[in-house]
Amino acid sequence: MQIARTPRPLILIVEDDPLIRWSGAETLEDAGFEVLEAANADDALTLLETHASVAVLFTDIDMPGQLDGLDLARIAAHRWPFIHIIVASGRREPRTPQMPDNGHFISKPYMPEQIVRDIHELLAA
Repeated sequence: MQIARTPRPLILIVEDDPLIRWSGAETLEDAGFEVLEAANADDALTLLETHASVAVLFTDIDMPGQLDGLDLARIAAHRWPFIHIIVASGRREPRTPQMPDNGHFISKPYMPEQIVRDIHELLAA
C-alpha cells in the first residue's frame, strides 16, 4: 500500500547575498517546504514563468539589476495574483503604495522561525 504524499508548498527565495539566500533556503527546506532560489529579480521572473506552482515569493528589496524586490513583487502580484508575497529589507521599509495588495513586509534582521511562521500563516489564510 502506498501512502499518498501531499505536495510540499513551493517557495521562491530571491536574495543577492548568497549566504543569506542559502541560509533562508535551508531553513525553509528544514520546515518542509520545497525551495527555488534566485539571486536577482530577472532570474526570479524566469523561475516564476517556468514553475506555475510557486506559492510564496520571498524577496529582498535591494538587489542588483534593473528591477529591485519591490518591482518584482508588483510584477508577480499582477501576473500571478495567487502568489503570496513577502518582502524583506534591512535598509528601508516600503510605503504602502509601493507594496502590492497581497504583500507582507518584514524587517531584517529576522529570525528564521519568523519566516517559517509567516509563510505558514499566509498559506493558511
